[in-house]
Amino acid sequence: MSNDEQTQRFTAKIGGEEIIIETGKLAPQTSAAVTVRMGDTVILATVTMSRTMREGIDFFPLTVEYEERLYAVGRIPGSFFRREGRPGEQAILTSRVTDRPLRPLFPKDLRNDVQVIIYALSHDQVRPLDMLCILGASAALHISEVPWDGPVAGVRMALIDDQLVANPTYAQMEKSALDLRIAGTKDAIIMVEAGAQEVDETMMVKALGAAQEAIQDVIRVQEEMRAKLGKAKVDYTPAKPKTELMEKVRTRASASIANIIAQRTNTDERQAELWDLRDTLVAEYSNPVEAARDAADGFTPQQIMAGFEDVVSEEVRRRILYEGVRPDGRGLKDIRPLSAEVGVLPRVHGSGLFQRGRTQVMSVVTLGMPGESQQLDTLDPDSTKRYMHHYNMPPFASGETTPLRGPKRREIGHGALAETALRNVIPPESEFPYTVRVVSEVLSSNGSTSMASVCGSTLALMDAGVPIKAPVGGVAMGLITDGDKYAVLTDIQGLEDHIGDMDFKVAGTKAGITALQMDLKIKGVSWKVMEEALQQAYEARMIILEVMTNAIPEVRTQLSPNAPRLITLKIDPEKIGSIIGPGGKTIRGMQDQYQAVIEVQQDGTVYVSAVVGANAEKVADIIQGMTEDAVIGRIYTGKVVRIEPYGVFVEFLPNRDGLVHISQLSDRRIERIEDEVSIGDELMVMVTDIDPSGKVRLSRQAVLEDWTPEEARERDRPRPSSGDRRGGGGGDRRGGGGGDRRGGGGYDRRR
Repeated sequence: MSNDEQTQRFTAKIGGEEIIIETGKLAPQTSAAVTVRMGDTVILATVTMSRTMREGIDFFPLTVEYEERLYAVGRIPGSFFRREGRPGEQAILTSRVTDRPLRPLFPKDLRNDVQVIIYALSHDQVRPLDMLCILGASAALHISEVPWDGPVAGVRMALIDDQLVANPTYAQMEKSALDLRIAGTKDAIIMVEAGAQEVDETMMVKALGAAQEAIQDVIRVQEEMRAKLGKAKVDYTPAKPKTELMEKVRTRASASIANIIAQRTNTDERQAELWDLRDTLVAEYSNPVEAARDAADGFTPQQIMAGFEDVVSEEVRRRILYEGVRPDGRGLKDIRPLSAEVGVLPRVHGSGLFQRGRTQVMSVVTLGMPGESQQLDTLDPDSTKRYMHHYNMPPFASGETTPLRGPKRREIGHGALAETALRNVIPPESEFPYTVRVVSEVLSSNGSTSMASVCGSTLALMDAGVPIKAPVGGVAMGLITDGDKYAVLTDIQGLEDHIGDMDFKVAGTKAGITALQMDLKIKGVSWKVMEEALQQAYEARMIILEVMTNAIPEVRTQLSPNAPRLITLKIDPEKIGSIIGPGGKTIRGMQDQYQAVIEVQQDGTVYVSAVVGANAEKVADIIQGMTEDAVIGRIYTGKVVRIEPYGVFVEFLPNRDGLVHISQLSDRRIERIEDEVSIGDELMVMVTDIDPSGKVRLSRQAVLEDWTPEEARERDRPRPSSGDRRGGGGGDRRGGGGGDRRGGGGYDRRR
């Protein structure tokens, strides 16, 4: 039987676009493999599970890998080796957004390795493909023998002219006030990722509901696939149950655990006493030698420590749910102590320090030239990024010692979330042409460092003088559930994040939400819980923003003295060559002389940057002069470069001079030019005439007597002079000219 004969095809629709899911043709040795096609975009999703469980671990070993192949868009990689290397930031974020809705639906006691690998095989550049990755991974898992309680599906929602659009194109996203991605089951949302232009909570809830509705058809088709060709789910060896162990711990130590948690609100003191109690239990109940020989005879220290942590979690959750008291003594809506500070570093362009409880983040802003924007080598149509946010969390931030090996997936994800939260308040390039890089350094971590990064970065941007639209604050919400009873927690700390059922991060301005991220450890939450969490997050955000604006009420009106001064010019593209010069000699000379950076775009946009502002202005004036056309009636300040019996030649623009006839040199009659001016003197002159050949006549008398341009034309008509071998007037010795009309070396007196 041919591959085509073995292929099974299923179709569904999302946002009016047909989606085709096929299986049976590719990757036959996997547990399951599917291709998902929408338009000319095709992804391959594969699932494989190991035959045996991994011993000695207390977690489920799931890996989700998304790989970009640039042949999918007909492009050769730009790296030196001309092949794809380690996954880039966008690929890592796609892997994370695919992993997050899959993970909660696996059995908690599964210890077999499960690997999901996704390839982008073809991309038509019409729609993003990350939501297809969720669908492909879900469909492959659902029809495989891997134990999993799916299916799930993902969809992107846009908000265009106050209308919600499912499955938007890249072109539509450029007009959208919302970029919402959700993944969910038939009955509940499991994962949310959103960036927005200050969308309010009411619209956000409406968009979440519309997204949940939009995924129903692709959920249906996965159920159809399962019914038609799904494999029987395998029986696996579950991790050793902790029931007996936890009962021993409860009997021996539950009272002590409850007492410690109730009386020790200080994190260090509470943790130290709990660890002492845990070590006592390990000594009492474990026999490492015997346990290693026969696991049925006892429990290993690792098992006892894990069981102890579970009992501690039970007690913390009980106190929150039934007493309304959190580990540090706060109520459900209370925020930890806040502090905000700006200008904490002397030489950087902008800095901010934000602290919430024991979570502390310092953010630093660096401003650069437009040419320093990040070049992207991905499948997305965007090729550059001018605003970058990087997040670092060293091991000392949590009191640990581990090797530094560069940013991990978590750090890349947290940086991307903070970047999303602030992206829509960064001014457009037309208003603020700098490239902006923000780095958030986590100096202490006890929950919600990504939201602290948003707050610290807002402070740093305002300190740097970046004219952001509005300050952005963020807070992380948590959830503890037990059947029908639940508690929504504001500003979760590390322990609550670890034992809780939800991590719900909300960032925004006073006007609305700019970023949203939700991950669940359970199989879904009700709309009531989600609305309550959004409302509590709004109330907390208002408090946080007040603390931040007390530290710096407004954006600084001037950039830091250490930041480069950037001037934007617009010239005639045909005159770019006059700036570059032969072999780049002219532009290099200006850069070397004034310690400046000059970037010239093909459309005639010129960026001039220098740390010393006066140098940038000087270079800008030179460039304007080199490319500016003389304007009749405009006054310029020029320098006398040559004296003849009939008049003087004044260089009024770089490499551009004109003739001031002796009759126009003063407001009185003069006999000898040398009695009035000398070589090198600066004169204010008005352009009175430009003949068809480009020769320019100037008048000093027009300035002294305050002539209008019309008077200048009438009273300084060209008069032939036998002494002027050039035929009167002036000329452009370079043959250049033209350009930006913003005033250059002179100004128009009438304005």
